[in-house]
Amino acid sequence: MAKKQEYNEQSISSLKGADRVRKRPAVIFGSDGLEGCEHSFFEILSNAIDEYREGYGKQINITVYNDKSMTVEDFGRGVPLDWNEKEGRFNWELVYCELYAGGKYQNSSGGAYEYSLGLNGLGACATQYSSEYMEVSACTRGTKFSVSFKKGEAVTGLIKEPCAKTKTGTTIHWKPDLDVFTDIDIPKEYFHTVLKKQAVVNEGLLLCLSRQNADGSFEKTEFIYPKGIVDYIYETVGVNYLNEPVFYSAERSGRDREDKDEYKLRIGFAFCFSNEVQMIEYYHNSSFLEHGGSPEKALKSAFTGVIDKYLKSNGKYKAKESKITFSDIEDCLVFVSNSSSTQASYANQTKKAINNAFIAEAMTEFFKHCLEVYFLENPQSAERICGQILINKRSREQSESMRINVKKQLTSSLDVSNNVDKFVNCRSKDKNKCELYIVEGDSALTSCKLARNAEFQAIIPVRGKTLNCLKATFDKILSNDIITDLIKVIGCGIEMGGKSKASKSNQIYNRDALRWNKIIICTDADEDGYQIRTLILTMLFRLLPSLIREGLVYIAQTPLYEITSKNETYFAYDEKEKAEVLSKLGNVKYTLQRSKGLGENDADMMSRTTMTPATRRLLQIKLEDEAKTYEMFDILLGDNITMRKEFISLYGAKYLPMADI
Repeated sequence: MAKKQEYNEQSISSLKGADRVRKRPAVIFGSDGLEGCEHSFFEILSNAIDEYREGYGKQINITVYNDKSMTVEDFGRGVPLDWNEKEGRFNWELVYCELYAGGKYQNSSGGAYEYSLGLNGLGACATQYSSEYMEVSACTRGTKFSVSFKKGEAVTGLIKEPCAKTKTGTTIHWKPDLDVFTDIDIPKEYFHTVLKKQAVVNEGLLLCLSRQNADGSFEKTEFIYPKGIVDYIYETVGVNYLNEPVFYSAERSGRDREDKDEYKLRIGFAFCFSNEVQMIEYYHNSSFLEHGGSPEKALKSAFTGVIDKYLKSNGKYKAKESKITFSDIEDCLVFVSNSSSTQASYANQTKKAINNAFIAEAMTEFFKHCLEVYFLENPQSAERICGQILINKRSREQSESMRINVKKQLTSSLDVSNNVDKFVNCRSKDKNKCELYIVEGDSALTSCKLARNAEFQAIIPVRGKTLNCLKATFDKILSNDIITDLIKVIGCGIEMGGKSKASKSNQIYNRDALRWNKIIICTDADEDGYQIRTLILTMLFRLLPSLIREGLVYIAQTPLYEITSKNETYFAYDEKEKAEVLSKLGNVKYTLQRSKGLGENDADMMSRTTMTPATRRLLQIKLEDEAKTYEMFDILLGDNITMRKEFISLYGAKYLPMADI
């Protein structure tokens, strides 16, 4: 181990050249892992998009190769790489070897770029510094300029050669360096997501992605939205909207502070309301603002204020009813803003939020004005939208009230063993070991109790057929003693559904409080047993679907037949197994008995067939397709009577007992 050096004047040093990025990539890219590598790609793409935004080139080609290298080709003006008289250096040095050097510092005073995504003069240089190699070529005014880099250092000077005068644009081929990033294998989904978003907010721009397959061929995908965010909203909601999507745009100018320079702002946004879809996205200068900032503040303030005012002025609130919140609006809002400004105060280089005071103020005023005008011009849509928002509010409040009541109900006693009737606990407290058997009736409870391993197997009986949870309301479900007892014993609360932030905040589900490694449904192998099993599965699917998704729910298979010879007892779980056992016995005398209900089985049989992990048979319940699963539950137990009749006519014969021949 190296000796620790004394901390003194000689301990201070500075990073120089490429080391400023290579040794600390997270400072520029936000991460030294895959996310940082992805952002380095976005920096190069951003420069190409800025050319389109200034009116140069209508297409950008992106190629991703098997060796993890990439190419971005645009058809803009071509980045200037030749000698810069003012700076006394070549531009390729300034752009690709100098942090804080670029052509986007005069956005508000007649510079070459006005509404640009790139601002800081960091991206191209930082990406070059963080690359294993980079090759840059630019065509402009009949000349092709090229320069190459390796590990952050130039390996060629500027190479010039003639090209067609009509050919313009920049092509950059590079490979992110594994010495800089811990992972450079950018997934296909990232490219698709980013390119789709850029196509959405740059209407008419064609983004062509070519991705090399393992066999060397290329898979090609194109992204283009001729009408930008309006096309995107229609794509998202289809026909599931309460009002037709609308688009508004405006230009403003202002300053963030009295002593600051004035700058220009373009605002564009589209919205509709939907009972099926909820989506809110913000973009500024083409950058997706994952964390919002100014546009998010504006939307919340403007829409909440206008809709609250409408509800008050039209007498929609009940006496002493509380006001709506933004969460009630966002539950049914589909909204995309696409703004641009000649100055933007991003939270950091990764550009996931802006915090300009003027932008927040201007957007608030514009959003508010547009929504007020829309409501005045479209009274029927306004009535429909605001009515739905009131439904959302009252549903949220009812859910919050129910959550509080249910939480009290499900946690009414710390001692579950004493609080739940006939529940038989196990000794172990190890969640990774304990199993809960849900059995059919008191007699089955007695048999299972005698056959179980009391160290880790607990038992709770259900008394008769449980409530059909698919059709019942939460109030009715949670007033049912059988179900509340089951929920208390399982221990982790319930999932009350809903995808919005408000719905999620009202959950009373705590996965960490789950007390069991397996939840095993154990019922008789007859019609009543199958129905009880189905009703318990329905309850779990409705109230605790995550447990099924995680594979924690099982069915204990119980044998149909008990076959006893002089020396051995066999159990057959279906007709095929019965035939196999009888064939094996041959001429040996035996007795064949249809298995009785669980409550009539002796402890040894229950232990061998149902309880002992080494010899029992468990069916793990899996959710391979949730939509189809719900459809089947709806057919069997829901209100879809027509489909149930059709299902019975098609498949009912399979489940009828065979007539004696």
